[in-house]
Amino acid sequence: MLYTGYELLCFFFFYAFAGWVLEVAFAAFTNKKLANRGFLNGPFCPVYGCGMVFLLVFFGGLLHNLFFLFLGSMVVTSLLELLTGKLMEKLYGRKWWDYSDYKYNYGGYVCLRFSLIWAAGAVVLMRWVNPFVTSVIRLIPALVGRIILIALVVLLVCDWLVTTKAVLRMKKQGRRIQELTEGVNRLTDRMGSAIFGVIQRRMAKAFPNIKEERAIPAKAKGKEEAKVFAEGCCFHKLVWLFFLGAFLGDITETIWCYVTTGKLMSRSSVIYGPFSVVWGLAVVMLTLLLDRYKDKPDRYIFVFGTVVGGAYEYICSVFTELVFGTVFWDYSHIPFNLGGRINLLFCFFWGIAALIWLKFVYPFLSRLIERVPKRVGTWLSRLFIVFMVCNMAVSALALARYSDRAAGKQAENAVERFLDERYTDERMEKIYPNAKMTS
Repeated sequence: MLYTGYELLCFFFFYAFAGWVLEVAFAAFTNKKLANRGFLNGPFCPVYGCGMVFLLVFFGGLLHNLFFLFLGSMVVTSLLELLTGKLMEKLYGRKWWDYSDYKYNYGGYVCLRFSLIWAAGAVVLMRWVNPFVTSVIRLIPALVGRIILIALVVLLVCDWLVTTKAVLRMKKQGRRIQELTEGVNRLTDRMGSAIFGVIQRRMAKAFPNIKEERAIPAKAKGKEEAKVFAEGCCFHKLVWLFFLGAFLGDITETIWCYVTTGKLMSRSSVIYGPFSVVWGLAVVMLTLLLDRYKDKPDRYIFVFGTVVGGAYEYICSVFTELVFGTVFWDYSHIPFNLGGRINLLFCFFWGIAALIWLKFVYPFLSRLIERVPKRVGTWLSRLFIVFMVCNMAVSALALARYSDRAAGKQAENAVERFLDERYTDERMEKIYPNAKMTS
């Protein structure tokens, strides 16, 4: 089911508000008192709004398949909660929720109990509640709806800026929230302390288990900066891993296609170079999520890679079809497939790939990357980023024009005429031999 941008924004605010109500009700039930559980001051939890919009866009075609809808919702909501928790801890230096006391938890960020609850709730909302919400939204006059949305967006942005400022002040002081709320009047001017003090006191009540600021790294204390390039799971290492993963993934797929079909064909995602963006992003995602758990049993990593890899491939398939009007792969002829987007055999391949990557390939590549001279490595990272951003932008424009030509649309400006001359149908079909137009 396709929705307009206006409807998706309405869904975002509706479910962000519904999520806030749910959080407040849960806190009232468990703590026997009312507290604003949202990160923001207003009655919105953006993570709920983003999650539902994401599910509606990418899993709208599974509304009549409850099993896969439930499974996909569980994977996506769990990943969203995990990434949100990690990101907020990285940005603000604090853990905003902790499931360490629950069984089958993952780093305290997610746990099986709540993953099942989120998935069940998502299925109910998508299957039965959202059609009613959609009908109500369509009853609102378009002009009135747009004015309301503009006002809500402005308020949300302002709320986020003020809240972030208050939280960063907490982080800067390096003390517990309870200590900061007592001394905030000595740290800000009168007006600022009134605003930030209210926010900080609200957060102290809403998140009583917020952990103390983590120890300040040695580098921040003025010690000499490490001379090893890309030490640990840092930004520069992830950039290099993306390129290496994209290259190795493309080569692996090319060899696999040659062995199974006897044909040597391009498997690249971009026009320039043998790079599979899907594999590059998958490598970065697996490394980020499982780096600290690489010593876990093999079966743990295999199951994680199978489930998350399948969900990731499904989402990539829907995304490319929605954005470019093109299907890059179709598994309809393979048993146990889901809409031709994924199949059980290739999901197992994702699990095997995750295991091989974390146990063998990643440690080897990590050591090689860290041997690169720091200055050289830093400049190469920048060149890699610029090259790939430009490469992806040109590829996206060429694919969009390729799709328009298939639909019979004539070039209307100099850019489109250049794309027609430079990236002809023959060239695009050679680079993307399995691409199928859907529009």
